[in-house]
Amino acid sequence: MLRCLAAIALTPVMLTAQVPAITMATAPADGSAEAEVVAVATAALTAITAGDWTRLTDLMVPESQIHVSVQRDGTWAHRMRTREAERGNTGARLLVERGWDPIVRVAGGMAIAWVPYDIYVDGKWSHCGVDLFTMMRIGSEWKLVGLAYTVEQPPACRPHPNGAPPGTTGTPGAP
Repeated sequence: MLRCLAAIALTPVMLTAQVPAITMATAPADGSAEAEVVAVATAALTAITAGDWTRLTDLMVPESQIHVSVQRDGTWAHRMRTREAERGNTGARLLVERGWDPIVRVAGGMAIAWVPYDIYVDGKWSHCGVDLFTMMRIGSEWKLVGLAYTVEQPPACRPHPNGAPPGTTGTPGAP
């Protein structure tokens, strides 16, 4: 999910313009807490696809952490990064991350968005999984207090139901 960016200068603009960050069968009611939570998750995925780590980390409280659960060869591993470390990300790889059909739960000033996603790196299929955005309402804004995600391959997860984004290659699940 949170990787570094680079490639041809026009490609990010073309792909970002053509690929919505989150697609939904049914959108939450405008102005609802659920819609606000989806807007933050969408802003996060848009920032990742744009390679804008400052914009991504501006959505977070200073104490936020990013946790990654990666499955390789049947074994799960865990990595963690701080907001500060992510803010300093200077990678140079082209990413297209797309989420769909988020499950949103809100309880007072706390919310989560569980978002299946897939990601293409430098125009090629990379992986899929679930992004879990944990948020708290601070003043009038929802802020990320934590982000956790899985890194998997089909059939453990599924690629985006709309197929591959324009201009990308690779077969989901292929080594």
